[in-house]
Amino acid sequence: MKKLGILGAGGMVGSAMLQVLRERDLPIGELFLFGGSTSIGTSVDFKGKSIVLEATTPEIFDRGMDICLFAVDTPISQKYAPIAAQKGCVVIDNSSAWRMDSEVPLVVPEVNGDDIFTNKGIIASPNCSTIQAMVAIAPLHRAFGLRRVVYSTYQSVSGAGVAGIADLKRTANGEAPQCFPYPIAGNVIPRIDTFGEDGYTGEESKMIAETRKILHAPDLRVTATTVRVPVEIGHSESINLEFEKPYDLAEVYRVLETAPGIIVQDDPAVDLFPTPLAAAGTDEVYIGRIRRDFSAENALNIWVVADNVRKGAATNAVQIAERLIAGLHAPTH
Repeated sequence: MKKLGILGAGGMVGSAMLQVLRERDLPIGELFLFGGSTSIGTSVDFKGKSIVLEATTPEIFDRGMDICLFAVDTPISQKYAPIAAQKGCVVIDNSSAWRMDSEVPLVVPEVNGDDIFTNKGIIASPNCSTIQAMVAIAPLHRAFGLRRVVYSTYQSVSGAGVAGIADLKRTANGEAPQCFPYPIAGNVIPRIDTFGEDGYTGEESKMIAETRKILHAPDLRVTATTVRVPVEIGHSESINLEFEKPYDLAEVYRVLETAPGIIVQDDPAVDLFPTPLAAAGTDEVYIGRIRRDFSAENALNIWVVADNVRKGAATNAVQIAERLIAGLHAPTH
């Protein structure tokens, strides 16, 4: 039995982590919950026990926690993750603070789960849009060898947190936006995060860099365009892949249908394909619209959908904790 904590337990992702923990029934001996100023003192029910959310201080890591899930902003993670690691608590961090740190594994358990055990006290969970893409393309990479990846994403407002959801409702009522630069209701906005000098947004740059790190393919050619759409939950992605090897479409289906964490929904004859509305509230990555790209050699198009709050954040972190607790590979720290 492990002692486990959640930092940011009062927020959207932290609350989802609690729900996933309830559903997956991890062997937790004691659970500690910590929140920000608006949630301190509130209580939540966890398996029949009422747990009060406490303030986050350096001293909380003196309680012998084995694992702490971080659902907090980057500055808070930068402050507290090293403290937790120094005191023997493994941090599973959902922010962007540690993702590109060469000393920190960036993990999607279905893809590079053994990287978990190279940790030195901190494990990073990738960006939500990267996570579902990795579940989809990693098995194809192993089978056929990726040469180039082109991402076009259609990302829900919940990717911007509760403020994004509020903006969708606000602008649907004709009010001015407060989270996004333009009204998102009835609109799409081709900017997620800030623009860099190269013209790419932060979200696009994250997907490119994280894909290379997770796949251990530093020279892989990757590009991305990320777009915010007026959907509350669920990210959708059109992914174009070019392979090193020729492929048979039947083999592509076999690879995807037998890969962990994937549900293939693809039958044009009956309009079967994934949608974010159907994926909401689930942990799987759904793939459809699987078809050959005739414009390039060994190229393929796929459509990938997942719940960005669950698989794209909370569930991925909990899956990492599950693997740590199970000890499927001997830790090195």
